[in-house]
Amino acid sequence: MMQNRLLFHQSSVSLEIIGLPDYSINENKDQISIISEWKLTIIDKPLIEGKIEHLEPIMDAFYTYSNLLIKNEIPIYESTLIDIKAENLHIHNIVLKSSKPNVKPLILKIGNSLMSDAINCFDQLNESSKVRIKKTGVSNNFPKNVRFRLNNKVKFFNFILPPLIAFCSLIFFSSTLIYFYNPVEDKEKNELIIPK
Repeated sequence: MMQNRLLFHQSSVSLEIIGLPDYSINENKDQISIISEWKLTIIDKPLIEGKIEHLEPIMDAFYTYSNLLIKNEIPIYESTLIDIKAENLHIHNIVLKSSKPNVKPLILKIGNSLMSDAINCFDQLNESSKVRIKKTGVSNNFPKNVRFRLNNKVKFFNFILPPLIAFCSLIFFSSTLIYFYNPVEDKEKNELIIPK
């Protein structure tokens, strides 16, 4: 049986989900509910891949870590599968530990843009109607409200920022006109024009 493949892409990061629909609940043939494997490709970095039980903890790690960055808290995330910590303001060290014995951990250094692109791919996966991720409950150490959805924040700022800039520009422009307008001169002009 041919497996379905879905690709979620953002700039220099791609997330590929491979699996099958769950025919026992009459799912569409294009759906993926039984995920057999996933692959995270970051440009100029080694391929990251695994099974479904690895995907959820890695997504949680990225969301939790990025949330700590936004809140200006100490950005460190450590678990049995993945560690993420900041090297400086722009570089993040990621250590992926294999569940297989005698396999060395994979160490990556990524910048802010790659971190943001990876989170965006995870957001696309979460919002996709074609993929259903069954929660394993393995990595639910953090409440759902801790998770950061970059997509939703960007959409909000794109919605609110233009009217706010327009309003501030209008106030600034109006306040500068006050300095050029002299009501005394205007009154004198009217007295000259209107005959008595």
